[in-house]
Amino acid sequence: MREAPIGVFDSGVGGLSVLAEIQRLLPNETLLYVADCGNVPYGEKTPEFIRQRCSVMAGFFQEQGAKALVLACNTATVAGVADLRRDYPDWPIVGMEPAVKPAAAATRSGVVGVLATTGTLQSAKFAALLDRFATDVQVITQPCPGLVELIENGDLHSPALRQLLSSYVAPLLAAGCDTIILGCTHYPFLKPLLRQMIPEDISLIDTGAAVARQLQRLLSARDLLAEGSAREAQFWTSSDPVHFGHILPILWKGLGVVDRFGR
Repeated sequence: MREAPIGVFDSGVGGLSVLAEIQRLLPNETLLYVADCGNVPYGEKTPEFIRQRCSVMAGFFQEQGAKALVLACNTATVAGVADLRRDYPDWPIVGMEPAVKPAAAATRSGVVGVLATTGTLQSAKFAALLDRFATDVQVITQPCPGLVELIENGDLHSPALRQLLSSYVAPLLAAGCDTIILGCTHYPFLKPLLRQMIPEDISLIDTGAAVARQLQRLLSARDLLAEGSAREAQFWTSSDPVHFGHILPILWKGLGVVDRFGR
């Protein structure tokens, strides 16, 4: 069971930022990743649709013999993680959530910005995070329609992307934010571009590394950490595998095989 793989999924390629953190912390693990690119972005879908997709992914990874499941998507976590934990009570399941707590602790100005999808920002889970951890700080939220779609096409640098991102960051800077939460797993790929737009003393916070640490804790507690050498990662996509294969080297530094996910 220790050598069983870990299943990771996202609405698209964004979860690769989380997958990279998992591989960095747990290099001996075998990783399976499904990019549900045929349904991206989840942030514009109904909660019922997202829950159905989460159920499909969980069933697939169960069939693959995965020893743990990671929802590398904030929107999927909001909509579906509670149901998955109810349906699979003995399965280690790790979800995402915007890094409100560390951002509230890090801010010096008392003003925190959040870049996220509409679905995440409108969720009850996000509202609960604010109530729990951000009562003493001002939180400026910024929905970012269009960013996910550009990143899905491997666009991390174009003038169109730069203009769109700048329009989302400007209100946060104007409000005095000194800490910005990257509340979507796609957005860490934009860190180099963001660094060109914001002052050096502004912190960018995402939760990929924290998710990897939580996964390590859960596996360790169950004596499920792998000991041997890992195989190359395996990828599936619900869209065109050829297109995904072209985007993958831009966002993923390792090797991997890409297959079609037909569910």
